[in-house]
Amino acid sequence: MARYIGPKTKIARKFREAIYGPDKGLEKRNYPPGQHGPNKRRAKQSEYAIQLAEKQKAKYTYGILEKQFENLYKKASARPGVTGEILLTLCESRLDNVVYRLGIAPTRSGARQLVGHSHITVNGHVVNIASYLLRAGDRIAVREKSKSLQSIVMSLSNRQKFDWLDWNDAEKAGVYIKHPERVQIPENIREQLIVELYSK
Repeated sequence: MARYIGPKTKIARKFREAIYGPDKGLEKRNYPPGQHGPNKRRAKQSEYAIQLAEKQKAKYTYGILEKQFENLYKKASARPGVTGEILLTLCESRLDNVVYRLGIAPTRSGARQLVGHSHITVNGHVVNIASYLLRAGDRIAVREKSKSLQSIVMSLSNRQKFDWLDWNDAEKAGVYIKHPERVQIPENIREQLIVELYSK
C-alpha cells in the first residue's frame, strides 16, 4: 500500500473519528462515506473486520505503511512487556511523530515533509528519515538555517506540552526525555485488537 494522500475527511468519516485533527466535514456528516449516506443498512462487522479496522486506523493516524507497521509489531513482540503498549510506544518514538508532538509541524504529514527536506537534526546531525526511532535522551532541533521558516514559527505558536518531551523555544530544540506510557498517549487506539489480529 502506498502512503495515502487522498481526502482526509473521507478517512476520518470511515472511522467516525477525527484522526487527523479537528474536521468540520466530519462534524457535519459523522457517518461513513457512501452514496446512501446515513440511511444505508450496514451489516454487523465480524471480529476480524473490527481488528483490521483498528490496525488501519493506527496506520492512517501515524502515516505508516503496511510493511513498516508489521516490522514495528515484530520489534514490539520481541521485547518484554505488553506488546500492544510497546507497539504504540514505538509509533510515538518515530522522528516524524516527535517533530509533530513538539509542535514544530502542525500535522504528522507536515512533520514528515520537514524531516525529508533536512530541516531537522538529531543530536546535532541532520536526519532525513521520518521512520528513525528515537531513544531516551535524544535531542531534536530545527536546523539553524530553517529556524526562520514561517510554517515552523506559526506551528510553534500553537504547540501542546507532553510529559515525555522537553522543549527550549529559544534554541528551537527539544529532548525526547523517555518513552511515553500508554496513559500518556492521547490517541484513541485499541492496541489489543491489533495484537489479536497479528496473533492469528
